[in-house]
Parts: sequence; C-alpha cells; structure tokens
Amino acid sequence: MAEGRGLATDRAALLALYDLDVGGFRNLDEITAFAARLCDAPIALVSIVEDVRQRFLARVGLDAEETPRDVSFCALAMLGDEIFVVPDATLDPRFADNALVTGAPHIRFYAGAPLTSASGESLGALCVIDDRPRADLTALQRQGLSLLARQVMVELEGRRRDRDTIVQQRLDAAAVADSDRMFRTLADTMPQMVWSTLPDGYHDYYNARWYEYTGVPVGSTDGEAWNGMFHPDDQPRAWERWGHSLATGDPYEIEYRLRHRDGDYRWTLGRALPIRGVDGAIVRWIGTCTDIHEQRLMIEEREMIAHELSHRIKNIFSVIAGLIGLSARQHPEIAPVAEDLRDRILSLGRAHDFVRPHSMESRPPVDQGSLQGVLDQIFAPYLGVDGPRIRLSGDDPAIDDRSATPLALLFHELATNAAKYGALSTAEGYIDLSIADEGDNIRMEWQEVGGPTVLPSESNGFGSRLMMLSVERQLGGRLERDWRAEGLRLTLWIPRRSMSRAAGRA
Repeated sequence: MAEGRGLATDRAALLALYDLDVGGFRNLDEITAFAARLCDAPIALVSIVEDVRQRFLARVGLDAEETPRDVSFCALAMLGDEIFVVPDATLDPRFADNALVTGAPHIRFYAGAPLTSASGESLGALCVIDDRPRADLTALQRQGLSLLARQVMVELEGRRRDRDTIVQQRLDAAAVADSDRMFRTLADTMPQMVWSTLPDGYHDYYNARWYEYTGVPVGSTDGEAWNGMFHPDDQPRAWERWGHSLATGDPYEIEYRLRHRDGDYRWTLGRALPIRGVDGAIVRWIGTCTDIHEQRLMIEEREMIAHELSHRIKNIFSVIAGLIGLSARQHPEIAPVAEDLRDRILSLGRAHDFVRPHSMESRPPVDQGSLQGVLDQIFAPYLGVDGPRIRLSGDDPAIDDRSATPLALLFHELATNAAKYGALSTAEGYIDLSIADEGDNIRMEWQEVGGPTVLPSESNGFGSRLMMLSVERQLGGRLERDWRAEGLRLTLWIPRRSMSRAAGRA
C-alpha cells in the first residue's frame, strides 16, 4: 500500500510539472479537432492518465471532462511505443465489459498514440474513438496521429520548460485562431498551406489556410483545377513537373506564382512527398505551399545591387586598362609591356565577373560544362611569358551550374593568395594543379613551387572561411593543407555527385 501511494505521489509530481490546471489548451483543441477529421472519427481526446482518473485536456465529440482510470483505454495505450488499436471492443476480453463499451459513448473502435515525454515518462494518449468497428487506421492516418501526438508533447514540454514561453504560445495561438486558421500544421517546419491528393494526383483536400490565402470557394480547386491558380506562364511548367512526380514517384518541388486573394500573383514554393504502403505503392501525396514572395524580391534586389557593383568594378578595370593604353601611346618604348599588363587587367575583370554570386539569369555565358574550362577562365590573369603559371593536368570532370560558382570562388581565392604571398608573388614561381577521377570522389592537388617560404596561418581569415564554406558546406567535400617549406600543398576531395547532377544520377 505504501509503495502504491508512493507511485501515485510520483505521478502526481510528474504531471504537476506540466502546469495542467491553469487551462489554456486552445492549441490542443485545434490538434484534437484535426485528429478527428484526419481519422474520420466522431470522438478525439487528449487524455492524461492520473492515479485514479483520466482527464481530457482537449476533446471533440464527448461532453465528459474525465473518467475513472479503471475504464481507461488510454492507460494501456500509453504503455507502448506504437499506436494502440482496438478494432472492436465488444470482441476484446479486456474491454467487453467496460462501462464505456456497454454504455455511452459505446466505444467499438479505439486508436491511441502514446504521449511520451522527452525523458521517457508516459503521460497518456492522443486517441480517436468510433462507435463502429474498424479493421485499422490507414497509413496516412497512422502517420498523422503519431505526428499530432508529438505535437501535443511539444505543447506540454513547452509548459514544463518555460512557463513564460507557454504564455507567448497561447497568445500566438489566439492570433492564429483570430486569423481564421482552423488547423495547425503537423510539424513546426511544414509550410502553412497543406493539401493532399489520391495516388493518381486528384486533389481532394486543402486546409483552411489554402482557402484563406487564395480566397477561392471551398472545393473549387479540387481535381485538376489547382493548376488554374498559377500564373499562366507557370502553368505548363508546374503541370509538367507534377506529371513527372506522379509518373516516377520523385518528390515534387517547384517555385511558381500563385494567385493571392487580392488578385496579385505571389511567388510560392510548392513541395510534395508520396506516402507509400507496405507494398511500396503510393497511397497518397501530401503537399505544402509556402509564400516566399518577400524572399524572392530580396534575392532579386540583391542580385540587382551585385550586378551594379560588379559593373562598376569592371568599369574600374576598363579605366585602368585605358590609362595603360594611353601611356603606351605616349611612350611607345613600353608598348609591349603595357599591352601585356592591359590584357592581364582585363582578364582580372573577367575573372571577377565570373566568380561573383549569380542567379540563373545572370550566369556567365562561358561554358561551365567542364572543370578545366572554368579554371582556364579563372587563371587567365596569371599567364607568364612562357605560358601558364598555373599548370593544369589530369582528368577534366563534368560540372554544372550548381558546382561552378563554389569551385570558381575557391580557386580564385587560392590564385589571389598565391599572387600576394605564394608562388605567384615571385618571377620564377608556378603552381601545379592535378585533377584525378577516383570514382566516388574527384581529387585535386594544388602544389605551389618556387615561391617564398610559407608559414601556417594562425587564424582563419575571410578567405579561409570562404574556401571552407565552398568545399565543405556547398560541395560536401574535404580540404587538407600542408604548409611545406617549398610551398603550400592543398588537397581537395569533392564527391562526384556534387560536381554535376548527371554524375549524381549515374
């Protein structure tokens, strides 16, 4: 008896951490309402199981605020890790004589997802109940109920971690409710508009946010009518991309202009993933739409500013080259040297324009199909009297627009540093750059020869951070430096799949 009282006391202390008596469960009401609709069930509950009772923090379709623990289905559901399902309670000896089965609400089917804290304590369950037997939930309903149970725990753990944060969450939830949003997303990272389709792509569900955003009547975009919501110039592309996903099962992702309720078209990111059954066949598509209009405008504005700055910098190079040409005409004896210097300055201008950040529209017209083709452009300013001072050898792997910019930035920075401090800062120095295709990786070795003695850098400046960002973050590769007395030796390993999309598919 004393041990039982101790367990009850421990559970009461655990539940007290979640501040359950102060109310304010509007977020849980929305989650519960969505669970009932998702599972097509007349009753849905967020049940917290205490020592002698279970109480419902949120409920749909049931008037009772609590029931005794000895009739609780959730007391069993919370003991497992998976969803607990009772297809027909009248046929289950554990529940056939239960007062909730023999009397109101006449439970037949029950499915409960356990509510488990971050530290592993069981609090109760998020459950759906029907007065008719069922074989089971669908795969989508199971996934959704599990996600919603985790969202319930996000709400409850928030109370436990920080009471002030919970107050703000209630205020945010009230603002969401005031803006006529009916449901929360299944996960915090999901965009605000949610839709789903049948395996053949027939759109049969949109959440309230979709109708709020677009202003169209409920049901008017079912089936294939969704394509008419896009800008006319984007419709063929969106339909082609969606058709490809339906045919192949590949994830759907596209940026298009979606018609807002005020009549304007706003840039939107559309994404969808297939849900597959146990046999691997697609049983449903779940998609989202996210308004990215402001971000898109910011990118375009940044691109315009970068283009203008680049144009001004190129003009400076041109002015310097013109001044050199003028000096050569005034002093013919220096004409050969001046012409060589002028060509180098113009090459620096072209290299600068190549390595600046580009959009799809502003990419240089230079062929970016091969690595050595790109490097020839970057290294053009460093020609010597007897030929290139950066000597390329080995393989010439294919690259595309995704890898060209980070690779150009990387080698532009290396060449610039070599001209300031390394092999290219002396008349005799040169660099060997060898490229080898090693199957899964492309290995590149940069060896400086004939320059001044170099010492390891004690700090990572902007240039070093830029190189690390290009290699590791953008290309998923690896970089090693060897500060040899005769010159820097740098080795790169870049995954083939990062060099070009075609290589990744192969």
